[in-house]
Amino acid sequence: MAYVAAPDHAWETTAAQAPASLDLGILGPVKATLDGRDVRLDGPKHRTVLAALLLADGRLLPDERLCTLLWGWEPPTTWTAQLYTHTSRLRGRLGPGVDLVRESAGYRLDIGAGRFDLAEFRRDAELGRQALAAGDHARAAGLLRAALAHWRGAPLTGVTEHLAATELPQLAESRLAALENRIEAELELGAHPTAVAELRGLVAEYPTSERLRGQLMTALYRCDRQGDALQVYDAGRRLLAVELGIDPGPTLRRLHGQILAGELPAPAARPRTTVTDAAPTPEEPAGPEGAGVWAGLTPAMLPPDTVGFTGRERDLSAVLAALRGPSGGAHGIGSVVLTGAAGVGKSALAVRAAHRCRADFPDGQLYADLRTPEGGSRTPAEVLGWFLRALGVAEGALPAGLDERAQLYRSRLAGRRMLVVLDNARDDRQIRPLLTADEHNRTLVTGRSALGTVEGARLLWLGPLDFPEAYQLLATAAPDRAVGDPSAAARIVELCDRLPLALRICAARLAAHPHWSPARLADRLDPAHRRLDELRLGDLDVRTSLRAGYQGLDPADRTAFRTLALTEAAAFTPGEAAPLLGESEDGAEEILERLTEARLLTATDGGGLRYRFSSLVRLFAREQPAPVPS
Repeated sequence: MAYVAAPDHAWETTAAQAPASLDLGILGPVKATLDGRDVRLDGPKHRTVLAALLLADGRLLPDERLCTLLWGWEPPTTWTAQLYTHTSRLRGRLGPGVDLVRESAGYRLDIGAGRFDLAEFRRDAELGRQALAAGDHARAAGLLRAALAHWRGAPLTGVTEHLAATELPQLAESRLAALENRIEAELELGAHPTAVAELRGLVAEYPTSERLRGQLMTALYRCDRQGDALQVYDAGRRLLAVELGIDPGPTLRRLHGQILAGELPAPAARPRTTVTDAAPTPEEPAGPEGAGVWAGLTPAMLPPDTVGFTGRERDLSAVLAALRGPSGGAHGIGSVVLTGAAGVGKSALAVRAAHRCRADFPDGQLYADLRTPEGGSRTPAEVLGWFLRALGVAEGALPAGLDERAQLYRSRLAGRRMLVVLDNARDDRQIRPLLTADEHNRTLVTGRSALGTVEGARLLWLGPLDFPEAYQLLATAAPDRAVGDPSAAARIVELCDRLPLALRICAARLAAHPHWSPARLADRLDPAHRRLDELRLGDLDVRTSLRAGYQGLDPADRTAFRTLALTEAAAFTPGEAAPLLGESEDGAEEILERLTEARLLTATDGGGLRYRFSSLVRLFAREQPAPVPS
């Protein structure tokens, strides 16, 4: 497709050229892309006209209705002329495949073969609901994950408040229903161990949703945490009584009774088991008949996309370009490594990118968190066992040794277009058996280590968010709270070092404490001695995320880490650090580099090499115990 610059036209074709590819979206910032290039939209009113016409779903949208959505009840005297200008510009910019017509004092939009994210979400969500009702839990989970992947952040971002107030509640209800259905399907597939953390956050976000609360109770009970499940019920019962003056509904009460009696049914499908380095115990015969619950399925193992993901557009584009680009076919080529400090959002970006390019990998997506819930590391053999089962290898046919598993894994992936996501990698040795040499596959890795010896891998570094992106993340995750007090929200952003993990915890805490104002939360964060205590909610904990890097240090580097943090210097050179550490300048630089490699310091080379702590890492370092004299 050839493009010719023009004020109001994003396209210009000849009869011999192929039709343009148009993508339209409102499930996030309102946008339109034509053959992969953004269509220029001139401000909130222009976006509102496009979004309103899309939401009309091909029906006639009267002038008066559009006027109200643009200006409310006090339109300017020139509103008809302005409306004509907006629609004319849209008609010119959306390309020849779109039919925007005026008839009967209104407008109608037909997008032809164009793609609209809300329509695709509704299609996948309804198919998923039907599969769930039919008891096909694996298909339901896959369809509902696909539906939710269409959400790119806060819907209708960039439109007028009049349109947002009208449409956002219905969109939020649709998404919540799909989310609840997806979790129900995954719980019936035995995914309760991984569902608890997500459900805790969702219950904090939607405290009066009895279905989500019941799903959290179910997940906890199936994890042998009956007491925790009952506490979740009691907290919900008290909240409903105080907030709404009602008791829990019959479904939640019945679930409570089943948990009390220990009679809650097991998942409909047998949960997957894991393996260790030792030879597995055969539970099923080898061959297609014994392939287990994965038989005949296309692997779709990605976790849910991050709700309210914002920012990182440049980084996201770089990851997508690397995953979709050509591969040289050598070992490691086709791998993308995301690295950065704890809490910087590596996993969220990886999952977002994986969902965005699922269509590029039609043979499936494999995912593994390489870190255990206790903070340890999974063995490559264990992960290969998961992946081989997902690829149709029967339990009894799994090789016992690591090398043979790796060879079988690479043979299974050969010729397939598959995406493999390896989250929270410890080092190169952990991921090397999980890499392939097939040009059709791509592997996306996250980890604090630079993983620099993976040949041919594309290495992308993530730092803290820029202030506007960090503020937008908080505003998106807690829209009613942050927007009402922008000054307090800005304080929260800076006290969190603009780290996505810390900001999501703050948003969840505001949701869990509706009587807190943003200013109150900022005041709670302000004292240095309690800040890390405040940045903790359920399984989300900034201190825990920092501890993983600290525990990888040897005792001498731990002592140096604490010693440097006790100084008041904002940054220091190796020469300035040397007397503090009792080392030569070269020795001090080696220590500083090891702390940087652990992502506990950041290094800059503007006008000379300098190292600095972020404020949260400094607070964490000062908490660490002084070394015990030997």
